[in-house]
Amino acid sequence: PVFAGMNGSAIENFSCVIYNIFLMNCTWQAGRDAPADTQYFLYWQKSREDNQMECELYIKDENCRNVGCIFQNVSIGIEKAYFLVNGSSKDTLIQFYDEYIDLYKIEILTAPLNVTAHCTRDSAGCVIKWHPPLTSHVEKAKCFQYEINIQNK
Repeated sequence: PVFAGMNGSAIENFSCVIYNIFLMNCTWQAGRDAPADTQYFLYWQKSREDNQMECELYIKDENCRNVGCIFQNVSIGIEKAYFLVNGSSKDTLIQFYDEYIDLYKIEILTAPLNVTAHCTRDSAGCVIKWHPPLTSHVEKAKCFQYEINIQNK
């Protein structure tokens, strides 16, 4: 059955972010009614054509329970990625948690590169230039919007 397992045993507050272009960090909290021996396992699938992969580097809490995962060499595709966290306990069945996520929506972009400012005393003022941040999925620089906050005039 789809919802087999003890109510309240599935993970809560699942969240993922992609940072430094190709690293992804996912975290969660143990289900509020999960038995103390419950261990959780994260699987993800980038697209329907890709194989499902289990986390290779779990983040553990003080009780050695898996509460997160770090993935390396992540690339962002056009399809929603599928995430599944299931659990096991010697006492009872544990409910699973699953979610589809657009990876581009969870990427934390790096700062713009090669920022330079050249100021003159004449009416030209200052010219500020930069290059777009590095990203694994945006190919057109015009897709970015920037905001400049001038602290000292």
